[in-house]
Amino acid sequence: MIIGEIKNLIKFRGDNLKLIVMTGIPGSGSTTVLKKTLKKINYLHLNYGDMMIKIARDKKVAEDRDNLRKLSPEIQKEIQKDAAKAIKKQSESDNVIVDTHCSIKTPSGFLPGLPKWVLEELDPDAFILVEADPDEILIRRISDETRTRDMERVNEIAMHQEMNRAAAMSYATITGATVQILENHDNQLDVIVSKMLETLKIK
Repeated sequence: MIIGEIKNLIKFRGDNLKLIVMTGIPGSGSTTVLKKTLKKINYLHLNYGDMMIKIARDKKVAEDRDNLRKLSPEIQKEIQKDAAKAIKKQSESDNVIVDTHCSIKTPSGFLPGLPKWVLEELDPDAFILVEADPDEILIRRISDETRTRDMERVNEIAMHQEMNRAAAMSYATITGATVQILENHDNQLDVIVSKMLETLKIK
């Protein structure tokens, strides 16, 4: 029995499965980068917000994101933790990329996208931040007719990316994960996807 458990442990370590958190502010192109990257690697893509909604529905406390935001802070915290546990459990059998917000801009200031109680359950291996020049992001937002967003100035966009960096490094301090920043410039999608694959150690 003990020998079997040791073999399973060795196999698990040899698989070297990864749990990666990928993030980028609106207009950075992180969604586009992720979609193309996922065509080239065997990673399971999980959206943190979608996982929270699934758990809220299972608990019969909310049906969508609007309902979720109206729940008490205590219940929201419980759902956040349960989502992190579910994602961590999935990473025991699959390589996982989680896309979520690193920081959230509100009228009152910035909020951490991944509070301490989430990080302790999630325990990711790495954070990947997708960035672009603030003027590139501004033009992309203006050009995207499928979304209605509050317009921000270039310096506000730059500040949000700086806050993402600060948040990611604070998360890394708690978890011991690495932080990688990848630049997604216009007409260079293949370049950043190649860097993503290199970061994920997939050739």
